[in-house]
Amino acid sequence: MHPNPTFRKIPAERNLEFARARGFGVLSVNGADGPVMAHVPFLLSADGSHADLHLARSNAIFAAGLPARAVLAVVGPDAYVSPDWYGVTDQVPTWNYIAVHLRGELVTMPPDALEPHVNALSDEFEARLAPKPVWKSSKMTEGVMERMMRMILPVRLKITAVEGTWKLNQNKTAEARNGVISAFEAQGGAATEIARAMRDLSDL
Repeated sequence: MHPNPTFRKIPAERNLEFARARGFGVLSVNGADGPVMAHVPFLLSADGSHADLHLARSNAIFAAGLPARAVLAVVGPDAYVSPDWYGVTDQVPTWNYIAVHLRGELVTMPPDALEPHVNALSDEFEARLAPKPVWKSSKMTEGVMERMMRMILPVRLKITAVEGTWKLNQNKTAEARNGVISAFEAQGGAATEIARAMRDLSDL
């Protein structure tokens, strides 16, 4: 997380809302030889107290031993900022981005939690594709889903801390910020998402 408190004033509720909407992040624990990471989809509980996910049985995170202290890093759009866009002198290049870290204890879940979890996970992300009909595991050939699920295990991150960095030029004047926003909007792509976040942030 960026140490400047200017970029860390977003309320926990909004950080959780961002993480829930993304639903994908990098899970990390300390292993014997250093950090061990996995890129995972997840479901964040309604109250933000935990995130449920699953890992392949062969994932090195299990070898590190559970329960374990862990962090789930959820990253949003990012974009390079040119000093020329501020419209003022003596500026340096930087990078704007949004990132939320969910910290807590990673624990295994009982085996019978796996099927409800994977069904809830697919239901959540299938619903975002509306009006496409929601895919259901019942569409699979009998026995195939069961064989695949034997290769994964459900785990839960019990969240104890929520940390967010929204580095969106809050330390610049409104005029300088508007210059960056205009440049981002002209670029398109992820830069447009950052521009939108910068505009939304000005309403806080």
